[in-house]
Amino acid sequence: MAQASPTANCNIKEENDPKVLLATCGGYWLHHVAQAFETREALAGLWLVGRKKRLVASPLNLPAKKVRCCQVFHFAMMPFYFWAPQIWTERAYYAFFPIWKAWFKAQPFPGCNVIQAIMGFATEPFDRAEKTGALKVADCPNSHPVSYYGFWQRECDLWCPGEKVPIPRWMFARINRELARADVILCPSRFVRDTMIANGLDSNKCFVNPFGANTSVFTPRSAVPVAPRFICVGTVCLRKGHQYLFRAFEIVKRRRPEAELICVGDDKQDFRKERPKWADTYTQYQSLSHPRLAELLRTCTAFVLPSCEEGFARVFPEAMGAGLPIVATYESGATTLVEDGVEGFIVPGHDPARIAEAMIRLAEDRELNGRMGEAAYQKGAISNSWQDYGDRLLAEYRARLNRRELRVQR
Repeated sequence: MAQASPTANCNIKEENDPKVLLATCGGYWLHHVAQAFETREALAGLWLVGRKKRLVASPLNLPAKKVRCCQVFHFAMMPFYFWAPQIWTERAYYAFFPIWKAWFKAQPFPGCNVIQAIMGFATEPFDRAEKTGALKVADCPNSHPVSYYGFWQRECDLWCPGEKVPIPRWMFARINRELARADVILCPSRFVRDTMIANGLDSNKCFVNPFGANTSVFTPRSAVPVAPRFICVGTVCLRKGHQYLFRAFEIVKRRRPEAELICVGDDKQDFRKERPKWADTYTQYQSLSHPRLAELLRTCTAFVLPSCEEGFARVFPEAMGAGLPIVATYESGATTLVEDGVEGFIVPGHDPARIAEAMIRLAEDRELNGRMGEAAYQKGAISNSWQDYGDRLLAEYRARLNRRELRVQR
């Protein structure tokens, strides 16, 4: 079963050195990957939605000729970003999706031997790859579409009857077809890999590579806080398990009335029936810049995310970079970096009592908290920068390109 390869010396040029085109309509962590590839002279292009000026300006400093942005899509979405309710923004995103498809097809193609595209947005890139012989990589920030849809809809049925998963079924159908076509299925967690295999995909296609962190921004806290302060980062919604987190925190408050819970992220439509019950029990920030988030993480006791479905929360390595123990579920992807009892606790997501037990233990045992926080920093930040993430990818792509060439020669 494929796992992340050790970091290779990607400055050594070989015949099958990867030249990678990164493509997506979303996936805004890809600019970190692009920068890592460009450092190794392996970036063929970064094609996405947004404003080009932001991507070519410092500190990213990506070459302008390699960055292409579908600005028509971006400008069409602008009124929804600023003035529409969250659910209408999401609906508009899928309604405008044909704009991105048409834009992608019209772009002159760069020389590349690898095309890495976010699942759901890989159909058109794979069409190009099959004409040129490039390696087709499906980048999967979530689990297999059957698991992705099913786990989320189950929570809607339980906690917001009548609510439907807002992602259209045609998008899940696209993802299924893309995964079948892919040469490589890029899995950010063991959970994602396991769902791919459970749904019939070849384990040899799967490559597990957890997201990196900006280790210059997310740095360790100086001490374990005296008053318990827990933080969760992610959209407040049923898929991320906030219905269980808030019930767990209710138990924590009975034991430690001074405890505080902070949630960073806006609200999703599916949480509308739950939110009134808990609105006064936690502090919420709709969004924070990375420097502000890093500052906040360093004041906290632990990071908690009881997701019911997740690819791999990108904030895990960021929280670990801040030296926080992790309380999370297998379905969050946390087990890729967190061993139960070492860097934190792996808990059953649907069990508020077990989640609360882990939180209370980290609040009351400061020595354990400090030990787990240091282990989290060593595992999640040391040798896990975005450059490390990119280097692991390049080593894997090189190995696969070499194997493919050997097969052709035989």
